[in-house]
Amino acid sequence: MKDLRIEISYKFAQPEELSEEDQELVELAKKATNNSYANYSHFNVGAAIRLEDGSTMIGANQENAAFPSGLCAERTAIFAAQAQHPELSINTLAIAARNVNGFLSDPISPCGACRQVILEIEDRYKKPVRILLYGTEGIYVLNSVKDLLPFSFVDANMR
Repeated sequence: MKDLRIEISYKFAQPEELSEEDQELVELAKKATNNSYANYSHFNVGAAIRLEDGSTMIGANQENAAFPSGLCAERTAIFAAQAQHPELSINTLAIAARNVNGFLSDPISPCGACRQVILEIEDRYKKPVRILLYGTEGIYVLNSVKDLLPFSFVDANMR
């Protein structure tokens, strides 16, 4: 039996080190937390995406008393974009979260369900989705969701 290892590469940046476009997207994700409906967890998450034509869309988590009927910010943004612009791929996704104490110091990452949805977007358009994970101490910059989901499962795996 062999021991194998998977390594990922990502960057840790301060906001001013990001491009103007990426800074704007992070700010949109932060503002999107205001659209969150998080009456139960009080954990507000916002997401912003930039489509291949440069346009942006936002999403925010939406909770429901009948768990798990709610939906994460990442998926609200992605599904809205796909419903309105199915011909456009997603270039970049930014995510920010805050609780009753304010924005989190450490970046948060998408849940497993959101990772799978992002993976399917990459697979559908055959293009990676850059991911920006915001925290007040800095921002993780990943080149693809595959860095968060190295053993992935897509349609081609079923053939």
